[in-house]
Amino acid sequence: MSAQAARAEAPQHQPILLRETVGSIALLTLNRPAARNSLSEGLIRKVHAALNDIRDDKAIRGVVLAANGPAYSAGHDMKELTARRSDADRGRAYFAEIMNACSAMMQAIVHLPKPVVAAVQGVATAAGCQLVASCDLAIASEAATFATPGVDIGLFCSTPMVALSRNVPRKQAMEMLLTGEPISAATAQSIGLINRVVSAGSERDAALALAEKVALKSAYTVKLGKEAFYRQAEMSLTEAYRFAAEVMTENMMARDAEEGIGAFIEKRDPKWQDK
Repeated sequence: MSAQAARAEAPQHQPILLRETVGSIALLTLNRPAARNSLSEGLIRKVHAALNDIRDDKAIRGVVLAANGPAYSAGHDMKELTARRSDADRGRAYFAEIMNACSAMMQAIVHLPKPVVAAVQGVATAAGCQLVASCDLAIASEAATFATPGVDIGLFCSTPMVALSRNVPRKQAMEMLLTGEPISAATAQSIGLINRVVSAGSERDAALALAEKVALKSAYTVKLGKEAFYRQAEMSLTEAYRFAAEVMTENMMARDAEEGIGAFIEKRDPKWQDK
């Protein structure tokens, strides 16, 4: 049995989210292979809790978000959602709760002051595609595919649309959303949804290597820069430049900027203090 097949048949009693530390990187692995790593209420809660725990852990300088089994994530758990149709309100309150919880988890990735890299080994659809788009960086296997196919089942991918439309050009986003058709890893790279395509089976190592590369930088500078990147993207050009100038000024006053510039001038390696 291949390693992939073994992961796909993981016993039900195993944790739905695995966490390990590789150097200074937290490796989080979605572990519902039999359910195609669909984002159940429990898995959403576990990922969000892990991100909150990592936020203030100074030993962790980056995150890789991977998955076990043939699918990266098939999106929301439709069986779990459909089961609430029998509620008095036909599930409205529960649907709102799940959508808001998932949106909060996606935003926790964006707001985490550390880089988050997706390692995509298989299909990433609907909220699974949203998860990839929410990460700061993404590495995908050449076998990976991406789609927002909600339109095919009468449920437009409106929340995945938020992250998708902030990653790729409008025409490409609308084509994915309106047709539901999957795109290849190569196409995903060409439109900016992912950073790199690697050979199948090497995506996790490649994602860890990329996260480690960023982890070598000043954690303070990365935190400041990541926050500024997402904030300025929602501003007008004038507002963005005004805000960015303020951030650059603040950054220049940081100890790590003083050290880094000094090291550059003196042609030596900087010694970060992360402040």
